[in-house]
Amino acid sequence: MMKLHNFFRSGTSHRLRIALNLKGIGYDYVAVDLRTEEHLGAAFKAINPQQLVPALVDGDLTMIQTPAIIEWLEERHPTPPLLPSDPDDRARVRALAAIVGCDIHPINNRRILEYLRKQFGQDEIAVQAWCATWIEAGFAALETLLAADTRRGRFCFGDTPGLADVYLIPQVESARRFKVDLSPYPNIVAIDSACAELDAFRRAEPAHQPDAPA
Repeated sequence: MMKLHNFFRSGTSHRLRIALNLKGIGYDYVAVDLRTEEHLGAAFKAINPQQLVPALVDGDLTMIQTPAIIEWLEERHPTPPLLPSDPDDRARVRALAAIVGCDIHPINNRRILEYLRKQFGQDEIAVQAWCATWIEAGFAALETLLAADTRRGRFCFGDTPGLADVYLIPQVESARRFKVDLSPYPNIVAIDSACAELDAFRRAEPAHQPDAPA
């Protein structure tokens, strides 16, 4: 069985758990405690030289970076698909996912926030404001795109969850953690509610992971 090295609160770990669950792929959960900087130790560096979670191990194959891992999952386990069949639609869905994966998450992840705290001496109010700035900018664009798409359905694209939802939902969880007001984004909130009804998303939630605080 695959081994998923991850941390319960990591947004990238969260999105990969969702993708694996949607595909119906079982895995062994291997907790890597970012709070104690376990990811910076030699043992985890031997698994992922970048020292970031998640890492997915399948036999002799070790995969890092969720975009690459999710593409691998889509190619190796194409059913159910996370991307639509039409190339134009796939480009649209990938763009929605990239707003989160390329423009929101990378500048709000733990190592960036720790740098703000330790190197620039920023307090939690400043860190929260930093996170909110980039979440709100990305969510404003996402909300506009979702509102303009007459084929959206219950999820980001159509009536079945896919790649864009896999990326969006962990970012919504992060937005709530950083106390971002979600009322300006009714389409995003509606999609989050639709996803919350599905077992694949509920089982992936940070609070339901074995390394989450009781």
